[in-house]
Amino acid sequence: MNTMSTPPQLLKGFRDFLPTEKRARDFVATKVKEVFEQFGFDPIETPTLEYASLLLGKYGTEADKLVYTFTDRGERQVGLRYDQTVPTARVLSQYQNELPRFFRRYQMQSVFRADKPQRGRYREFTQCDIDIFGSTSPVADAEIIACTYFAFKNVGFPTVILKLNDRQTLFSALEPFATETVDVLSIIQSIDKLDKMPAEKVVSELSEKGLGLDAAQKALDAIQFASVSENLTEVISLVKALGVPDSALQISPTLARGLDYYTGTIYEVSVPEFSSGSCGGGGRYDNLIEQLGGPVVPAVGIAFGFDRMVEAAKDLNLIPASTKNTQVLVTVFAAETATESAKIATRLRTSGLCTELCPLIGKLDKQFKYADQKNIPIALVIGPDEVDKKQVTIKNLATGQQRTVKQDVLISEIARFGLH
Repeated sequence: MNTMSTPPQLLKGFRDFLPTEKRARDFVATKVKEVFEQFGFDPIETPTLEYASLLLGKYGTEADKLVYTFTDRGERQVGLRYDQTVPTARVLSQYQNELPRFFRRYQMQSVFRADKPQRGRYREFTQCDIDIFGSTSPVADAEIIACTYFAFKNVGFPTVILKLNDRQTLFSALEPFATETVDVLSIIQSIDKLDKMPAEKVVSELSEKGLGLDAAQKALDAIQFASVSENLTEVISLVKALGVPDSALQISPTLARGLDYYTGTIYEVSVPEFSSGSCGGGGRYDNLIEQLGGPVVPAVGIAFGFDRMVEAAKDLNLIPASTKNTQVLVTVFAAETATESAKIATRLRTSGLCTELCPLIGKLDKQFKYADQKNIPIALVIGPDEVDKKQVTIKNLATGQQRTVKQDVLISEIARFGLH
C-alpha cells in the first residue's frame, strides 16, 4: 500500500519562476525600466482587484467571459485585473486634478485571463506598457517609438525593427471597398492577418465576409500602394531626430493592428534574430479612455510582449552570467568560528559582493558541493588557524585552486583570484 501523499500541484495555467528564470526576467525588466525612466515615464501600479463593474462591458462579450470575477466577503462583486488600460482609465479619471496634463506612465504588472491553458497561453502573465496621455502631437508618438527602440537595445538585442503605419491611411484606402455588410473595421481585421497567412487566404476570408473576390483583391492592392500620410512622415522625422537609425524603421502599408480602437499611428516591434513573431505593438488611441469611462484624453502607447522578450533574450544569450549567481559563499568551519564567518560575510556585502553565509556547519566538502550546485564561483574558509592569524582562505571552485590571504586585503584578492 502506497502511503506517500501526493505533492501539491501548480494551478493549471499559472507558472512558478525558479531563481534562474526569475533572474532572467528581472534583468530584462531592469533594462527596460532604465530607458523608461530615461525618457521621463513615471511608474504606476494599480490593484490586482477592481470592482467587476469597472472591468465588465469594456472588452466585448467574448472577452468578458475571460475576466475572473467573484463575490468577496463583503458581498462586493470584484474581478482580477484583465489588462492595464482599463484600470489606467480609472486612474486618469480619479486623479485628473493631481496628474500632470501630459501624463506619461509605465506599468509592468501581472494580468489575469480565465482562458483555456495551452502552450504559450497562460492565465497569468506580465504586461509592460508605456503611454503618453493628453497630447495629440506627433512628438508624443515619436517619443513612444524611440523609447521602445532604445528599451529593446538596452536589453542587448542586436537588431530591432519597428514596423510603422497609419490607421488613417488604411481608412482612406479601404473606405471605397466597404459595404453595408462589411465595414472598414471588418476589412482591417482581416488585413491584420497578412503576416500570419498568405494574401490569397486573406482575400478568401474577405470574400466569405461578403466583400467579393474582385473587391477583396483590389482592397489589398489599394493599401499596398497607398501613400505615406503627412502625419506618419512627420512622426518618422521626429523619431530619427530622437536617435533611432533609419535602418530600424520600416513603413509597412499592410500593418493593421486588429483592435478597433486605434485612430492614428500604429506600430509593431520585432527582433529579426528571434523568429517567434512580434515582441510588442501599439499606436494612437484618442477615443479609448473616454469609451472606457475615463475623461476625454487623447493617448498613444505600446505594450511590450514581456514574456516573449525574455524568451528572445535567453535564446540570444543576452542574460549575463553575473545576474545568475551569488558571487561568494562564506563557509562555517565550526560553531565556534561562526561569528568570524558572519563578520567576513558582512564585510563582503558592504563592499558590494553578493555573498551567502552557508547555513551548514562543518563538513566543508558538503558546503563546497552546495556552492557548486548554486554555481557560486568562490568559497571562503575561516577555520581556527585563519581566525588566530586574521586570515581567510579563498577557494576557486572552478579550478580547485586556493590561497590564504590577510583579511585586510581580502576584497582585492578575491577579484584577483578569479571573481570577475
